[in-house]
Amino acid sequence: MDLSIYKAKPEKTIRQHTDDLLQNLDILKNMNYIKDYHIYELTKIACEYHDYGKSNREFQKRIENNTKFNENIEIAHNVLSLYFIDKNKFENIDDYYKVGFAVLNHHNYCDNIRAIENEQNKKLIESLLSEFEVNAVTRRTTNKLRNIAKNEEAILIKGFLHKCDYSSSGEIPIEYENDFLNCGLDNLLKKWKLGNDTSSWNELQQFCKENTNNNIMVVAQTGMGKTEAGLHWIGNNKGFFILPLKTAINSIYKRVKEDVLDENHIESKLALLHSDALSYYNNDKNEEMDIMDYYNQSKQLSIPLSISTLDQLFDFVFKYQGYELKLATLSYSKMVIDEIQMYGADLLAYLIYGMKTVNKFGGKVAILTATLAPFIRDLLKSGENPIEFQEKTFINDIKRHNVKVYHSQINSDIIYSKFQENSELRISNKILVVCNTVKKAQQIYIELLDKGVSDINILHSKFIKCERAAKEKEIFKFGDTKNIGTGIWISTQIVEASLDIDFDYLFTELSDISGLFQRLGRCNRKGVKPIDKPNCFVFLNIDANILTNGTKGFIDSKIYELSKDALKDVNGLLTESDKISIINKYLTTENLEGSDYLSNYRRFSKWIEELEPYEMDKEDINLRNIISYDVIPNEIYKEHQEEIDENSIKLLKVVNRKLEKKQLEKLKLEKIKLKEDIKKYTVPVGRYDIYFKGNNAIIKKIQLSRNEFVNVVDCKYNELGFIRLTSEEVKGIEENFDNFL
Repeated sequence: MDLSIYKAKPEKTIRQHTDDLLQNLDILKNMNYIKDYHIYELTKIACEYHDYGKSNREFQKRIENNTKFNENIEIAHNVLSLYFIDKNKFENIDDYYKVGFAVLNHHNYCDNIRAIENEQNKKLIESLLSEFEVNAVTRRTTNKLRNIAKNEEAILIKGFLHKCDYSSSGEIPIEYENDFLNCGLDNLLKKWKLGNDTSSWNELQQFCKENTNNNIMVVAQTGMGKTEAGLHWIGNNKGFFILPLKTAINSIYKRVKEDVLDENHIESKLALLHSDALSYYNNDKNEEMDIMDYYNQSKQLSIPLSISTLDQLFDFVFKYQGYELKLATLSYSKMVIDEIQMYGADLLAYLIYGMKTVNKFGGKVAILTATLAPFIRDLLKSGENPIEFQEKTFINDIKRHNVKVYHSQINSDIIYSKFQENSELRISNKILVVCNTVKKAQQIYIELLDKGVSDINILHSKFIKCERAAKEKEIFKFGDTKNIGTGIWISTQIVEASLDIDFDYLFTELSDISGLFQRLGRCNRKGVKPIDKPNCFVFLNIDANILTNGTKGFIDSKIYELSKDALKDVNGLLTESDKISIINKYLTTENLEGSDYLSNYRRFSKWIEELEPYEMDKEDINLRNIISYDVIPNEIYKEHQEEIDENSIKLLKVVNRKLEKKQLEKLKLEKIKLKEDIKKYTVPVGRYDIYFKGNNAIIKKIQLSRNEFVNVVDCKYNELGFIRLTSEEVKGIEENFDNFL
């Protein structure tokens, strides 16, 4: 069949487009990303036939006349393409079904199998294909195609077909080669040697280099260079670095870009994957870089090294139509999971299921963490598709923490007393206070302010975006090891993971021992400060309403009680080996039996394992299960009203779609910046945080586009950030919640 006489799109024939796919497929093969030759051969057949259905007369008319799909006279081209595949040309009939499955389902404009089986469609299909030599598709064939969706080879063939097709259609390189990371790390060491000629890779980093072909599970204390260790393990391979917080992700992206890659051709080497990546790129750009190309290549997973949030990659576990592309990409990739203990039961279930699936399909996994509970290790190494790891723990004898435990709630008097004592002694007086809730952080802030402390700051998730970003910059600067300063920062668990800050003293509530030991890592991080007196103060008693009880609370009651028990006799020096021993003794599977956390994990794990392919739509996935809404507090709106309203008007200007691609992309980036300039004044709020009974608190809706808006709301917001309603104020708001939507 001569595909060069039919159009795939206005500017390309089916033959040209198909050849683009075949060329992309060969790139994957030549990079050794498709290791099984049989998979390669079958994917090649799928690439060849995937768009044959576009040769039908109605599709060709539509391309010629630039009209929309008409279901009364057309059938989706991917459905028609199946009829061109001759099952008799396959040595093994199952191979035909695998290829047919990929071709049929490379789009999901409709229920593809139902479209074939629908009696009313049969004459239309026959008519559309009448001028071609095609093959029958029987009910037996559709039954087989329906049941092959879980076959591993079929999944990979479909995933590689998607990857080749999307790359070709978007004119995006399918993969860039990683031929730079090992060299970049060597150059980093050379730079270190300029300052200290005895610099070398430590034992942790050497272990990761030596085990680059194995799955690894590494526990290493804070400050040992886990980022460099993870990069060594990835080496010159396709790699993903997965972290829980965007702040930490941005920080590592910046470090790798500047320190390892020397900002050299970043757009073909290093990608950022999180929900605000495009805005970050837009603000971070250099003039030579095409931001939209860079962003699209990042989203298509074409760039060799990506720093990512969990939700950007692991949504494939929901098996939505097209999920196979991510799984196929991860099948030849290496994933570093940083701080696995930070995830709740639901995310941990999705993460572990995803890791096991990727490993089964050929990908490699590294877990690098400061603390690892034995029950998590058990979950990874047991059940269906257990993972085999090379395991090692790395600690040194640097003494960092002298702990004093209080069998009471956190107390501003004790914090104030220490602050005053240090001030009188004229010693470095950087104090970090970590609370379990925003409300408690705000309470401690007010109490210390009332006592006359002026060098005080507060950071939590309930600030408008621009204020939070400014505060994060301040805490990084203040918390630098080299900075000798005086001041108190009050925060929440957002400072727990992967933030390179170093305070002299820590005052913290207990949440659980894993979280506590993460918090300790923000104090005397380098171990160079004196520890003859306590520098970490832990308050064991917490508000009962935040402990899990049915659907309420967020700190697991059983894990909290185990943690409290583990710390009851702790006083004085707490070494890294002490911390590991405590976690290994208390956070076992046996001890956690009956906990809400473990039962929720098992519930989510069972659900995700039993989820059928294509049962969920991608649009319905909320992996992080976030039930919050971004709003602009009215006080903030009044302060910046002119800017916000002006930007909203600019956003609603109609764009001329006939402009050239580059002009349209430029306008898109300008609109993204305008949206960002409005959204920087938003704060995330929960559904019970604002609305009063019988009173709709929405002051105004700010339009961002035809269908997108952000609410200006009447709420409490000041230097403390957003302030939640009291329990009395919350009563009865459920019935009014629909007003908000």
